Amino acid sequence: MERFVVIDLETTGHSAVKRDKIIEVGIVVIEENEVVDSYGTFLNPGKSIPEFISSLTGIRDEDVKDAPTFEERAEEIAALFEDSYLIAHNVPFDMGFINAEFAAVGRELLQNPVLDTVELARVLYPKAPSYKLGQLAEYLGIHHEDPHRALSDAYVTAKLFLKLRERLDNLPYETITHLIRLEKMLKSDLFALLADRENELAFSTQEDPELETFQGLAFKKIKETKNTPQTRIGSYGDFLDAIYEEGGTLSQQMARYEKRTGQREMSETIYDAFQSRRHALIEAETGTGKSLAYILPAIYDAVISGQRLVISTFTTQLQTQLLEEEIPLIRSLLPFSFKATLLKGKSHYISLEKFERELLSTDKDNYDITLTKAMILVWLTETQTGDIDEVQLPSSGYLFFRRVSTDTEAHVDPQSPWFLRSYYQKARKAAQQADIVITNHALIATDIFNDYQLLPSYDKVIIDEAHHFEETASKHYGLKLDYMNMQYTLNQIGETNDPKFIGQLITKYRDFIEEEMIDRWDDLIIDAKYETDDLFRGIFQYVAEQNKHQKSLSDIGRTQYRFENSKEDTAKWDTILEMTNRLMFFLRDLIYILARLDQTLAKQYEDKYDKNEVEQYIEQLQQYMDHLESLFLAADSPKFVKWVEVETYGAKNAVYLYSEPTDISGFLSTDFFAKKESVILTSATLTMKNSFTFIKERLGLTDEEIETKKIPSPFSYKDQVQLMIPTDFPDIKHGNQDDFIYATCEAIFSLAEITSGRMLVLFTSYDMLKKSYYLLKEIMDTSTYALIAQGISSGSRSRLKKNFQTFDQSILLGTSSFWEGVDIPGEDLSSLVIVRLPFQPPDHPIFEAKSANLKENGKNAFMELSLPNAVIRFKQGFGRLIRSNTDRGIVFVCDSRIIQARYGKYFLDSIPEIPLTKDTTQQLMRKAEEWF
Repeated sequence: MERFVVIDLETTGHSAVKRDKIIEVGIVVIEENEVVDSYGTFLNPGKSIPEFISSLTGIRDEDVKDAPTFEERAEEIAALFEDSYLIAHNVPFDMGFINAEFAAVGRELLQNPVLDTVELARVLYPKAPSYKLGQLAEYLGIHHEDPHRALSDAYVTAKLFLKLRERLDNLPYETITHLIRLEKMLKSDLFALLADRENELAFSTQEDPELETFQGLAFKKIKETKNTPQTRIGSYGDFLDAIYEEGGTLSQQMARYEKRTGQREMSETIYDAFQSRRHALIEAETGTGKSLAYILPAIYDAVISGQRLVISTFTTQLQTQLLEEEIPLIRSLLPFSFKATLLKGKSHYISLEKFERELLSTDKDNYDITLTKAMILVWLTETQTGDIDEVQLPSSGYLFFRRVSTDTEAHVDPQSPWFLRSYYQKARKAAQQADIVITNHALIATDIFNDYQLLPSYDKVIIDEAHHFEETASKHYGLKLDYMNMQYTLNQIGETNDPKFIGQLITKYRDFIEEEMIDRWDDLIIDAKYETDDLFRGIFQYVAEQNKHQKSLSDIGRTQYRFENSKEDTAKWDTILEMTNRLMFFLRDLIYILARLDQTLAKQYEDKYDKNEVEQYIEQLQQYMDHLESLFLAADSPKFVKWVEVETYGAKNAVYLYSEPTDISGFLSTDFFAKKESVILTSATLTMKNSFTFIKERLGLTDEEIETKKIPSPFSYKDQVQLMIPTDFPDIKHGNQDDFIYATCEAIFSLAEITSGRMLVLFTSYDMLKKSYYLLKEIMDTSTYALIAQGISSGSRSRLKKNFQTFDQSILLGTSSFWEGVDIPGEDLSSLVIVRLPFQPPDHPIFEAKSANLKENGKNAFMELSLPNAVIRFKQGFGRLIRSNTDRGIVFVCDSRIIQARYGKYFLDSIPEIPLTKDTTQQLMRKAEEWF
């Protein structure tokens, strides 16, 4: 069958079951890989079209009032689908609606084989940034004339299908054969297309020189960079002149180049620190161009000295930006070559050996795992890195990836053929040969913790987004344990009759395994699972009972409870300790049997037996035991804080256990700063009231070893920003939270009408965000404004940001991570509302413990911890509004403490000088209207 019919529908809503109706049909027919026919019509739905749908599609009641009904067009629509595949971008939606309409008029339902272009795009373009039709079209260079109109969308879907078919027809034989095995679990009826491709390749002798095949897998060959002869490199001053100054390479590469004095000043400061072997703290405000400013001295020093230099970021987004944008730009600026590479932790890289094994086991795969396997199969034919961050996996796909990541390889034999094809080992080799290694704070901290065994040796490092470094290091000097991870490991080990690890091991080596071990195993694994569930349910119940009257909530809404408070109800806590001891007993026995199995099989099979997986699970179970002992059975220490977080409305075992040091400065001082020649820490937010004192103390740095520099922003904030603070909001201190939320929502609504939405609202409390969201839904016309809320609207942070930018009039409510790293330049963002000053809740476990520690040392916890953290967070939030020298807008701070409290000046003095208006909300709105 070589006839493909693409359909797209516009409807009155999202559910045919709830009697939503079709208002427009677009159909495109493909034969011989060409569009040969099209069909489009409005349909009268017999009901009013909601305003939101009209805003989205442009279709109004008057457009369809004289249109035919579906019944009048049913016969000609059905005729178009005879002897063809049905294609749609999200088949269940379109198929569901069209068949609901056929059923309503008493016609036979469509039973065509289907191809879903959302699913196919996920499989065949696994590196696409999004799978929405418009964003896919942009990614693949398909022109989309009229989005959210049926015939235009159908044409784009048809063009997308042709691209997908072309991609499928370029896949190698090995990939196709694996996809055929997976096809039965996919939504799309791909078998015939895949079988045709398999038959075509079976008789072909042509090989793709870009691909390598091994053990039935096809994957892209990794290109190794060659050393090129270096040209003579002049002095550092001449080097910077040739780039930054008028007529330099930067002005030649960039249109409308304007020299930023702060950028060159930062480059000079960093190189001076390298030369004097000192550390440096550099606050480079928004617009400095700090990435370029620190990469240039890093490359110059690394190439001149012949010693590699490490650059670390907090977010993967910035790592990608450095490698894909900044480094290529710099290559075009310099007269000499250099090597730069990215290195992450082992959990980011796929293990081909593990993946090849998992492909053979499909018995218990659900849809998400099948889709994940299919995506990875295609991705392997195009990835140079094997880094899963290149792919957007389905939700449970990341759980599957944990089974096939390099992190699951305990001890790899360097002589193994898989070792030679390891993405992680190739990344390590590239890092050892590189001048610049880009990594992340988490790997830096893990490397420190493991005595510098993970990263190639280095003496100089640049830490960008440095305000996160202390927090990241604390997490790596602490520990985390949760129910999901423990049960996941136990399930992966499995029982003897499961096609999981232990079942496969016994099937393969049964003749050499003692029956006693097999007999004991199932009872032990079942008991361990039961005791794990029992313990975590017990902790959940305990925390729920202790927090009935006073709850501490995390910024994502979890209930928090400190271990130290367990002394308040020792009898019930003793029950928790008994449960812990019981679980450890079963874990200890599981480890014992695994160790005996390992010894028996190693002795019997010698070099033929693969010890890796057994040792991996022994290590994992031992780590769980160590964590349980540290959390529950070890004596409390004032140097560490231990706490529990539970999902208040989640499953009764949704429990997360944590331990972190209360002060990391001593560790960092001795284990990091004292061992490195020069550490440069930079961020847009390191100071409070122009002082670096807070960050120096938190990191364990002294004045004698550190240089400091503050680089001001080149933006004209006084012309681009208005700061507005209402004087008539209810005082939240006196139990008026509901009144405060209502006043906030009224201000958001009024300001949104002036700025046409385009607003980011930052909260410090998820609970307040949620209440505000539902109140705004009541008082606003949500058909006019797209209201998007973190934790309520579905999707990741980047997905919510994209949705915000997609709609003309949108309001984005965020907390925690939305205070930074959200870059929305230009007219997409015109107003920023900061609901409360971002003080950490005083009952947050880490804050409580750190405060107590400071008080014991005679220090003021508010001035030395709470206030500096809040000011730095406030500066991060403030920085969301102005991202270029053409941006302009309003910052509306609902919290009057910024002008009434004595400490308010610390916030105002820590941001650029801008016009400030404090007045009634009504007067502020009038001023906002004048401003816009």
